[in-house]
Amino acid sequence: MKIEDKINESIKDSMKKKDTVRLDSLRAVKSAILLEKTKTGSNDKIDESIILKILQKLVKQRNDSAKIYNEQKRDELANVEILQANIISEFLPQQLSESELSFIIDSVIKEFSATSMKDMGKVIAAVNQKVSGKAEGRIIAQIVKSKLMN
Repeated sequence: MKIEDKINESIKDSMKKKDTVRLDSLRAVKSAILLEKTKTGSNDKIDESIILKILQKLVKQRNDSAKIYNEQKRDELANVEILQANIISEFLPQQLSESELSFIIDSVIKEFSATSMKDMGKVIAAVNQKVSGKAEGRIIAQIVKSKLMN
């Protein structure tokens, strides 16, 4: 079943259960997907990898908001953001561990014979293609940078 179909089914289920936090979270996801569809003009078809990127972006936004709310001592708002991030994360694939990600990055570095920071962009792009939604871009960049600096 496609991610988009799972989200739509979950929206229906949330409406039946009257779970407003989950419903709000999933409607935000659906809205972001619809915006992407209309932006690209791709006649109602959108690639799964793009949906994964949208989901990652939404989770990151929620986590960043929660962090800001915590700093401002607004725990009730931070909790809602964390709940929404967890709900959206359910539709993401299982994230790779740091050791698994490091192994993939090492293989890409060997593949490109990357030796300096000049090669960082190529390596990150290739790793992003291989892991497709199973790791955050920020973590990938950190690991690649540390490996190419040594």
